[in-house]
Amino acid sequence: MDLTDEQIERYARHLVLPEIGEEGQERLLGSAVLVVGAGGLGAPLLTYLAAAGVGRIGVIDDDRVDLSNLQRQVIHDTESVGLPKVESARRRMAAINPEVTVETHDRRLTRAGLIELIQRYDVVADGSDNFATRYLLNDACYLARRPLVSAAIMRFDGQLSTYKAYEAGPCYRCVFGPQPAADPKQSCADVGVLAMLPGVMGTLQATEVAKELLGIGDGLVGRLVLYDALSAEVRKIKTPRDPTCALCGETPTIRDLAAVDYGDARICAA
Repeated sequence: MDLTDEQIERYARHLVLPEIGEEGQERLLGSAVLVVGAGGLGAPLLTYLAAAGVGRIGVIDDDRVDLSNLQRQVIHDTESVGLPKVESARRRMAAINPEVTVETHDRRLTRAGLIELIQRYDVVADGSDNFATRYLLNDACYLARRPLVSAAIMRFDGQLSTYKAYEAGPCYRCVFGPQPAADPKQSCADVGVLAMLPGVMGTLQATEVAKELLGIGDGLVGRLVLYDALSAEVRKIKTPRDPTCALCGETPTIRDLAAVDYGDARICAA
């Protein structure tokens, strides 16, 4: 497809990058990304994916905007309090880039139809804040053969990696082991989070999503980025595949989502 004059002006700073150029921008415009959670991580994710011209963006979240969200979830504003987060996010994304198609899924994340939903997109970005959702998404993305770019934040710490175990590297289970028991003190609502931290990690997450769509740079498959906001320290550690992993190991036992008890998978976006 040929870019219009308006698109050439809008995406001018991409077009002059040799790594992107017109071909790369056209690829972004023809891509689709599913973002799980329209909260702290979802805010920069959705904002920058829309601004960059990703043609179709799905956002799934069943929460409503609360005043306590506004300290860090900058895609929402005071007038959005009470609105479904997916609708508030859609309005902001449309204001940034009306060319982008935003598909809202105002519902709880469940295993029912999840693989089919994921297969409608090229990349999945996880902005949830609980293990049940992270493990469910990991397994679904592996079975659907879609890249999962997963970030997590808590207090002053963030982490980020990309999982494509169906091709190479580990899955989320390889890195973090079997799903832990539910912990009532595992969310940002319980232990707090620095307002700026999701902006840092969500922007890095959006960058990794764009790299996956464009096929440029060195991705984070097999590597985990750790960020400590208090010390301004960034570390990157290697994460090997676990040959005993129940999902992607040598003798897998997880072959479909129905075989696993994920517990209370809910979005509760950070």
